[in-house]
Amino acid sequence: MGLPVPQTKQRFAVEASGFTHEVGRGDRVTVAQRSLLKASLSASPLPWRLTNSPGTFQISTMLDLDRIRRRLAVPRNDPPIPTDARQAAVAVILRDRRGLTELLFIQRAVKDGDPWSGHMAFPGGHKDPEDVDLLAAAIRETDEEIGLDISDAAVIGSLPPARPMSVRRTMVVKPFVFEINGDPSFAPNHEVADVVWTPLDAMYRGENHAVDNPEGGAMQFNGFRLGGGHFVWGMTYRMVQTFFETVDPGYQRRPEW
Repeated sequence: MGLPVPQTKQRFAVEASGFTHEVGRGDRVTVAQRSLLKASLSASPLPWRLTNSPGTFQISTMLDLDRIRRRLAVPRNDPPIPTDARQAAVAVILRDRRGLTELLFIQRAVKDGDPWSGHMAFPGGHKDPEDVDLLAAAIRETDEEIGLDISDAAVIGSLPPARPMSVRRTMVVKPFVFEINGDPSFAPNHEVADVVWTPLDAMYRGENHAVDNPEGGAMQFNGFRLGGGHFVWGMTYRMVQTFFETVDPGYQRRPEW
């Protein structure tokens, strides 16, 4: 890579497909070091990773926003959404946080009669008559649910439509991927119990993969265990995995149960 290797007490190793290049470090990772490494590696098609033994710091450029934008720009032939389906849309919101790409989830409020009561989800909801299209529905619902205006945010792509597995099988949910900057404030409405940012990297590598029975029954589900005990499973879990498959065609998808 041609990066300088200063003489320091600790060293980083940049690894890809078995090859290693060491980069020196001081007492901590500086913003300049991080930016230099990301710029040097982001053009690579390989899943580069910056590691600091014993593993306290990692960068995977597979989930760098530049790569995500490029992968989402690749044309796809998604199946058309049936006109008689109940249509909904969600916002998959990304941001760069100190060199790591983060994803936004909401926890739905507990509500009788709601099949997704208390679940982790993306902000979004049904397409209303005033919505010109599903993208407009995702933008409106995000503003209503968490008080976040993404009407001027960058829409960097979409994912294939998703369907619930157990209820409302006639519903089709279209995910749109947004990129925002900074640290916005939220004003959740009565439908939302919590708003959570989480790094993509741990989910992508399977570090926070877990098995649980969130409905309290005997059936176990695969999912991601986030901070605060939040468990991402079901349709949202499938959409996250579809996102990873889109960004990395070599991603190994896990079954839902």
